[in-house]
Amino acid sequence: MTKRTSLWTPNAVSRRTALVGGGAGLMGLGLAACGSDSGGDGGSGDGPEGQTITLGYIASWTDGLSTAYLLDNRLTAMGYTVEHQTIADAALLYAGLAQGDVNVYPSAWPEVTHAKYMEEYGDDIEDLIGYYEGAKLNLSVPDYVDDIQSIEDLKGQADRFGGKIYGIEPGAGLTDATQNDVIPGYGLDDFELVTSSTPAMLTELQNAVDAEEDIVVTLWSPFWAMTAFPVRPLEDPDGLFGEPETLHHLANKGFSEEFPEAAEWISQAKMTDEQFGSLEDMVVNQFDEGQEAEAVEKWLEENPDAMPPLPGE
Repeated sequence: MTKRTSLWTPNAVSRRTALVGGGAGLMGLGLAACGSDSGGDGGSGDGPEGQTITLGYIASWTDGLSTAYLLDNRLTAMGYTVEHQTIADAALLYAGLAQGDVNVYPSAWPEVTHAKYMEEYGDDIEDLIGYYEGAKLNLSVPDYVDDIQSIEDLKGQADRFGGKIYGIEPGAGLTDATQNDVIPGYGLDDFELVTSSTPAMLTELQNAVDAEEDIVVTLWSPFWAMTAFPVRPLEDPDGLFGEPETLHHLANKGFSEEFPEAAEWISQAKMTDEQFGSLEDMVVNQFDEGQEAEAVEKWLEENPDAMPPLPGE
């Protein structure tokens, strides 16, 4: 059984994405709702039957969305009940994970992008595995902006871009790095970083591309939009976005003791760049919103050896 609690809102971007709201209410309602189920039935039996695992993620960050449904499929096949808790802010997500209200964050960026959250909450978090290597933050422009190749080329060009860099959620590590490291480091103080949400940023990008207007946006890799839109990541010669990092499956402290079969399986579930890209494309672009489970089933059919075997197979 899968229970999902979220708020989905369509947006104008041609490639489907999801907008999650209600972050302020999470600590009072969302976490309490999933926390009551995530640990109460677990730990007493010899196997996973009757145990509930809650996956927490930001749905508009589609690496988390895609891997959440992949873990859901495999954990359900093991006999666990899986619940989904979508959360609007990274800080709330790490807090919920540390408190045990969320059991697994399926696609975390703890090494660089979310390092400050790991400093605060890491003692109460289990790192199950680094499942994907080479993730990177960036500023991107459309391909037709061919005279801007590096972030340093943006200096003095604010008027051309309307004085704006379009970003994502205010609490994102990408937002923090852009605002506090990249903008001052490259002398881009005449740019304003506009933050709201990932879907809103993608809408601005889509509108600009349709009109062939100049735009700068914050993006990252792996992310389906890097190939779905005609964009180019700008070089970061000073390395202010940090080194490439590994994406991790994180869990609440004590997860491996409470859910040993799940922890053992997840700790083996690594993905190549090709596998990850095809999974995210299948979930986000090849199937419609609300069909994430069907997308994962199709992906597993096409990639039967991508995931480790289930216990007993």
